[in-house]
Order: sequence, then C-alpha cells, then structure tokens
Amino acid sequence: MTTVLLDVDGTLVDSNIAHAEAWAQAFAKFGYSFSSRQIFPLIGMGGDKLVAALVPDIDPEKSKKVARTHSEIFLRAYVASLKPTRGARELLIALRERRDPLIVASSAHKNELEALLKAGGISDLIEETVTSDDVESSKPDPDLVEEALRKSEAKAQDAVMLGDTPYDVEAAHRAGVRIIALRCGGRTSDDLREADVIYDDPADVLAHIEETPL
Repeated sequence: MTTVLLDVDGTLVDSNIAHAEAWAQAFAKFGYSFSSRQIFPLIGMGGDKLVAALVPDIDPEKSKKVARTHSEIFLRAYVASLKPTRGARELLIALRERRDPLIVASSAHKNELEALLKAGGISDLIEETVTSDDVESSKPDPDLVEEALRKSEAKAQDAVMLGDTPYDVEAAHRAGVRIIALRCGGRTSDDLREADVIYDDPADVLAHIEETPL
C-alpha cells in the first residue's frame, strides 16, 4: 500500500494559467504591473512567497492584501470554468480501488481547495486534505508534505507525491518523499528534472502505473 500525496493546481485541475491571470489583476489593483507570463513560473509556491519574489520589499500587511485579492478574483472570475487535467478522476478511482490512501497537500487555502476539487469533479474521491492554512510555511518548504505524512500516519518511504511544479519536487524531496512530476501544469521536463519520474498527465501515469513509484 502506498500513501499518495496529491498536489491539485496544475496536477489534478487545469488552473495554473487562471492563477497567473488572477495574480496579475491583483497586483494591478495595488499599483504593480506584472504580466501573467511573468508570474506563471512562480505558480506552485505559496502566495506569500510569490508576492515576496516579485516585490521583495513589500510591507507584510500589503502582501497579505494582494494575496487575498488574488484569491477573491480567482474564486469569483475563474474557478467555475476550470476543468480537470486529463485522466485525473480515472487515476484517483484506480488508486482508491487499490486502497491506496489519498491525501491532498496543496498551497491553496481551504476555501480555494474546496472550490478546486468541486470544479475538477473529484471532491468525492479525496479522503484527507492539508492546505496552507494548516502549516506555517508553504511550498517549496516541506511543511505541507510533512503535515500530510503526519495526518495520514505514513512514513516518507511509503509515500509518493504527484505534483507539477519544481516547488512540489523540492518540497517532496526535502520531506524524503518520492515524486512523480506531471507536465500538464505547463512546465517542461527540464523544469521538473529533479523529480523521480516525469509523465504528461494523470492519464499517462495511469497508463504506465506499474512502471511508476506507485
């Protein structure tokens, strides 16, 4: 039995571009001009880290306001139109049939995650979740992964993570967990080169599941 730790944005739900666009609009409301193209490479890390990466000297309270505005825009204007990545539901069903415990480890806030899982049509397949609301530090720090291990009572060597960004890869490895990286979030194989293995999307993982760390 393998405990499967799941990123959601870009991995199970095709949401990374929407996040980048929502961030661009949020920054604009506070007088900062960043294009979604500039922001996209940072999608996957926690919102506090994303803001600090673009505006290193920003006031902490202002940073929180930018992040809250992003969340509001994302939930209001984008989340309802999001779709699952190819094969997301089918992969989760297959893992559940094998009785592999599933637990989300996402940098999203709890309200965002609930909306994402609903938009992706996979909320009924998820047993446990860990969000940025549950830990002190988000990806690429390992806190989310470590909390998911604690919550699922799994050892790192008995777990595998699915993610789609270099921040997922770093967080998993810092927690001692193997990771399958997916290109469906918009990252290249070179971006994900530190992962244990790389596949196109959940459907590709399912098609080759006996060859993967799963």
